[in-house]
Amino acid sequence: MNDYINKLSNDLDDQLNFINSEFEGQQKRSEESHKVTLNAYEKLQAFLLKHKFRNTNEEIKYFKIQKPKLISKLIYFGKIYHIEMKKPQGTDKAKRKYLLNELDKINRYFDNNLDFIRYYRSNDTYLDHKYFIRNKIDFRHSHESFSIELDKKQSTSFDFKIAKIIANDLLQVYLHDELKHLELYDKKEKSQVVPKSKLKWLESKTALIELIYALHSQDAFGKHTDIKEIANYFEHSFNIDLGDYYRTYLEIRVRKTGRTKFLSLLQESITKRMDEADDK
Repeated sequence: MNDYINKLSNDLDDQLNFINSEFEGQQKRSEESHKVTLNAYEKLQAFLLKHKFRNTNEEIKYFKIQKPKLISKLIYFGKIYHIEMKKPQGTDKAKRKYLLNELDKINRYFDNNLDFIRYYRSNDTYLDHKYFIRNKIDFRHSHESFSIELDKKQSTSFDFKIAKIIANDLLQVYLHDELKHLELYDKKEKSQVVPKSKLKWLESKTALIELIYALHSQDAFGKHTDIKEIANYFEHSFNIDLGDYYRTYLEIRVRKTGRTKFLSLLQESITKRMDEADDK
């Protein structure tokens, strides 16, 4: 089973890479990508109808990891297509408002499914037998799934939910990239606003991004200060390009252990300094 799914996934990735290089415009790319992904999913469905899982571990792995990975792409490309199709053609302000509204929808989804998301992101397994074994579909929790996803031979209660979480993570990156493209600061204007500094950041970019998000979470610069404004300030102050800092933040979020490595190190360092000063 693993060999079949790996080959199907690799073939799909090759097709998606080809589409990304050959087609111009996000709307057309997402449309073509959705077509080939749907085709791959239909092949997976046909395979599953003939396949008998060897044990519950193989079944859980399929519905918790393998199937959601493919379905998430189907959701993602479909959503990108509709976002691009409905995007306002007016001012940048109107486009920004539209994109922020799409981000709000994702944030509300995460808020409404917080308990399950915590379970999934923490790699817990104690409820896997309930969430990822067939014939245990709980319609109270499956109302958001596509109608095809309620087929007890093809689905469980939560495989679609995981796919949507993965898709929403990807959509957040896409939307932030679009906002960043709209709101790029003029380099000359930035240099006039922020004084030049001789200080040089010697830690990793990931460490600085972790610090920036911590300051933003604490409202250290005010409740309504945008994360981009803080990131731009640090970039200019330390003459550093943080790149796609939101993508890095997502990578920090999904760390299996020590999600706040740099902040923990800072706490240890200042505590050690105080302890040493007390001992003198």
